[in-house]
Formats: sequence, structure tokens, C-alpha cells
Amino acid sequence: MATTEEYAAIEPVRAEIDLLDGPTVLEFGSARCGYCRAIQPMLASAFADHPRVRHIKIADASGRPLGRSFKIRLWPTLVFLSNGRETVRLVRPGDASAIRRALAQIDIAK
Repeated sequence: MATTEEYAAIEPVRAEIDLLDGPTVLEFGSARCGYCRAIQPMLASAFADHPRVRHIKIADASGRPLGRSFKIRLWPTLVFLSNGRETVRLVRPGDASAIRRALAQIDIAK
């Protein structure tokens, strides 16, 4: 799977996320966030080697239930899940290598 370009129009509920099968990355952020826009090339580069990892972009804001359930405080926050369970979390990653390492931890069947 390639990285997702657009933020989800409808936020999934936490119960759906908890039931996901396989490797998934939740990206919490905002289309207006400069940090969020800046990491997009890094994400695309890192995801190129992990095509089976699901990427879900969540438009986060104050009071949004999914972000609050993951205790999101800064954007972008990447939550790496394996079968619905959080394995790794990166907050405002500065380079693609950190994203690649986290992807390798959840994409063990690669």
C-alpha cells in the first residue's frame, strides 16, 4: 500500500482500529499543519519498502475521540500498530530512517 494522501473524511472509531488485522500506521495531524506537510516525503520514502502496511491519516483536533483515545498531543504523531495493538509511536519524526525502523518492527512478514 502506498501512503494515503488525504485525511479520512470520517474518523474511524477506536473499536474498529483495535480489530485491525496486520500492520497499520495511524497518522494523526492536520492538512494545515506545517510539520504534517513536511513529513509527507519522508513517509512516502519509508513506505516504499513496506507496501503491505496500511496507512490511515486521521484529521485530529480538540475533542476528536480517536485522537483523545490515543492521547495525541502534538502533530504529526504516527502510531504503529500490529494487529490493532500499538507497538511504536513517533512524534514529529525528523527523518525517514526513524519511520523505516518503526515500519520494520510492525512489518515482520516482509
